[in-house]
Amino acid sequence: MKAQSANTTTQSESSHQNDFIRQIIAENVKTNKNDGKVVTRFPPEPNGYLHIGHAKSICLNFGIAAEHEGGQCYLRFDDTNPSKESLEYVESIKADVRWLGYDWGDRLRHSSDYFEKLYEYAIALIKMNKAYVCSLTTEEIRADRGTSRKLGKNSPYRERSIEENLDLFARMRAGEFAEGEHVLRAKIDMASPNIHNRDPIIYRIIKIAHQITGDKWCIYPMYDFTHCLSDAIEGITHSLCTLEFEDHRPLYDWILDTLKTPSHPQQIEFARLSLNYTVTSKRKLQELVENQLVSGWDDPRMPTLVGMRRRGYTPEAIRDFCDCIGVTKNDTHIEMGVLENCIRNDLNPKTARVMGVLKPLRVVIENYPQDKVEELEAPYHPNDASMGSRKVPFSRVLYIEQDDFLEAAPKKFFRLAPGREVRLRYAYFITCQAVIKDENGEIIELRCTYDPETRGGITPPDGRKVKGTLHWVSEPHAITAEIRLYDRLFNKPNPGAGGADFKAALNPNSMEVLTMSKVEGSLANAKPGERYQFERQGYFCVDHVESSEEALVFNRIVTLRDSWAKFEKKS
Repeated sequence: MKAQSANTTTQSESSHQNDFIRQIIAENVKTNKNDGKVVTRFPPEPNGYLHIGHAKSICLNFGIAAEHEGGQCYLRFDDTNPSKESLEYVESIKADVRWLGYDWGDRLRHSSDYFEKLYEYAIALIKMNKAYVCSLTTEEIRADRGTSRKLGKNSPYRERSIEENLDLFARMRAGEFAEGEHVLRAKIDMASPNIHNRDPIIYRIIKIAHQITGDKWCIYPMYDFTHCLSDAIEGITHSLCTLEFEDHRPLYDWILDTLKTPSHPQQIEFARLSLNYTVTSKRKLQELVENQLVSGWDDPRMPTLVGMRRRGYTPEAIRDFCDCIGVTKNDTHIEMGVLENCIRNDLNPKTARVMGVLKPLRVVIENYPQDKVEELEAPYHPNDASMGSRKVPFSRVLYIEQDDFLEAAPKKFFRLAPGREVRLRYAYFITCQAVIKDENGEIIELRCTYDPETRGGITPPDGRKVKGTLHWVSEPHAITAEIRLYDRLFNKPNPGAGGADFKAALNPNSMEVLTMSKVEGSLANAKPGERYQFERQGYFCVDHVESSEEALVFNRIVTLRDSWAKFEKKS
């Protein structure tokens, strides 16, 4: 039986909600706007790893394009700040998009592909007297910009002649000036009620080599200038952005209208994904990595796609989650339980069942022959016979879960206790006869007896019943494995709310490492990335970074039940 693998990329069919963006696009197609074309783009900045919030945008942009005949979606890297960008991030983003099940075909682009054209557009603005070189410092520009209640102040360099601006801008490109000595600003309106239209900077000097263009450029366009023009160059019809860009839309339109570009994409904003008990700020995620509060960008507790992939999340589940939460105009916080339920719903029908004992307690069955070993039949899935079955060895000495035994058990404790009888899954009824302890009073072993007439866990001839069924593994056949139990990275729904330090909300119990867990022998050939359900425990994935044939490492993907829901209800 091959376990469910972590590199599955087949996209499952999903019924999209008729959200407001799709309604707008449907009306555009109906009225033959843009000649009925639908062209979208996913435009990440290669300055970090993608996270679950980016997945929403990926699914939206690629999904909408796929829903329309002839629809296209570009993958474009907005690489305009070489001080924070690298090819490492470029490659990781491409891998994440592919993993989610999307393909950009021949539509891979970089904003740096258009640097010469963008420079020409800037020259055109200067010649129209719509842009000027400003020699104020960054602090002076910020101070003169004003506030929502105070109008901006014109730069003393605003009325430089077109000839002087052309000369200075050309010398900026030639590298004659130091960083911060000059910038190019759009000439719009310092009294505009929209602060973004108060003569925004559109070019600045950065004397750092670019990861693609090398040392060819020492001036780089700003995001607002680059983004709209890149959209226009590519013929994007619908530029889908998160809500923080709503105030930037007038600038987006001003640049395109002023330059009279042949194409004028329609910018539409939607609410970004805010997921409880995590953070999706690149800056905050980088802070966690740099301060070694997590093991790296791919730490399975991180909301990065590379971290979620390592933990064992499936692309199908993430796509289903993005479809489930929908697209709205209102900022909302999504419960982590919604994502976890999507994971469970995806894994449940296709994941093989096995037995693993996380915290072992030794059990000796005294009336079972010492040298006898039986091979019991156990299905890989209770509802899918096509998955087949495996042989589970049963012997005199077993391991059960420590939590499945209580020496002084209350009446409603239906697992093992002195004098009580339980069923071992697929095996026999056993009864605890004695408890063996060490010199410190710690339980080290249970002595039990079994009923041979209950093979396979069947009800014995006398009709007696038991309420508890335990998982187990045979001691001589078990494999020792490291199990990493992951929980939520933060113990507060909204870390950092109210200006608090988000790191103060880190969950000290977000990871528990168990080095002496025991798993059944059928996992001897488990491959990195394969997923299993450990019966009664949860879903687990073989870690593809640190696991090996000699030392198996399993990451818990998600528990079988949402234990946090009960915790939150009590709280």
